[in-house]
Amino acid sequence: MDQKKVIIIGAGPSGSIAAALLQKKGHQAIILEREVFPRFSIGESLLPQCMAFIEEAGMLQAVIEAGFQLKTGADFLCGDKRSEFYFADKFSPGFETTFQVQRDRFDALLATEAQAQGTVIQWQHQVLGADFSGAKPVLTVCDEQKATYQTEADFVLDASGFGRVLPRLLNLESPTNFPVRQALFTHIEDRISGADYDRKQISIVIHPKMADVWYWLIPFSNGRCSLGIVGEPRLFDGFADNQQAFHALVAEEPNLSALLANAVYDTPINGIKGYSANVSALHGKGYALLGNAGEFLDPVFSSGVTIAMKSASLAADVLDRQFNGQAIDWQRDYAQPLQKGVDTFRTFVTSWYEGGLQDVIFYNQQQPNIKAMICSILAGYAWDERNPYVKNSQNRLNTLVELCRITA
Repeated sequence: MDQKKVIIIGAGPSGSIAAALLQKKGHQAIILEREVFPRFSIGESLLPQCMAFIEEAGMLQAVIEAGFQLKTGADFLCGDKRSEFYFADKFSPGFETTFQVQRDRFDALLATEAQAQGTVIQWQHQVLGADFSGAKPVLTVCDEQKATYQTEADFVLDASGFGRVLPRLLNLESPTNFPVRQALFTHIEDRISGADYDRKQISIVIHPKMADVWYWLIPFSNGRCSLGIVGEPRLFDGFADNQQAFHALVAEEPNLSALLANAVYDTPINGIKGYSANVSALHGKGYALLGNAGEFLDPVFSSGVTIAMKSASLAADVLDRQFNGQAIDWQRDYAQPLQKGVDTFRTFVTSWYEGGLQDVIFYNQQQPNIKAMICSILAGYAWDERNPYVKNSQNRLNTLVELCRITA
């Protein structure tokens, strides 16, 4: 079989993982990345399921040795209520820990590992056009010298994340059923000194008066952390700017205020609005969409990178089989399996904002076996259909919410 050429748009986690997997299968992966790494990105709290894809791509040892903050679970806080989930207690088999990562370092590491396996990365190359009408896809690209050229491939994978290159160029974007939400976030020197504070846990903190407003606190291994606030856009109205809004809203949450009493805010406040997205199709003639280029739900359970890596793994396998002349169906073999896990996450995200999942998380009579199944979802094992909360997520979770509310 002649070596096939796959162009991947974007060198983030899904792009680098897909490239490494394709190289391992004997195909040439070329990544076109519009920026230069390292570059800032959020999505810093990985899930244990990610580790399986990192291992599959031959990058596990490099990630382990990089010195990122070990992550063992998640703590949920709401006023004086606290609920802890440890991934070691999950229902599904698989990795029990993961990492909390600065994405500039993490993404650069994965890209470097992909290059070491033979991937070619063209930095500062931006895709301006895409033509899939011929025998092979043809992309129009602007390079780092602002010169435009065309390049041909056997297949194109869009791993452009929120850039959503092919959805925009091919008019694939479709409305999402999630309300528009906004996030403000920054990195701080946290100076958390409490002996009972566990840096191995992400903290998800609910606003004391608004149940649909929440904060993330993601500690890193260098004494810094990522801090963010999520709510509907009206939450941030009436403030002079993002900085004023951010500090005022952090001050409204007593748990965070106490924990970060000595923190140094030394980085500008960033924001993103209307980040939830969807598409009319995850694939077409000559292309497939990976990760956030296809669909993004919400940051609340840190599912974005996991979904991105899962899509990379699935797509590399289907594409390899296609290149080897096997009968494949992108809808059956890629879109539907990927969507199963995405739909599980969607069920949990929707229930979170409706308040039902919060009632489950803070229920004071939790049964260990049920908690283990919920923990598996929080650990990213949203494709394990041995878990009833994956196999029939909507009905199972709705029933659990009702039981918790009746017996609370």
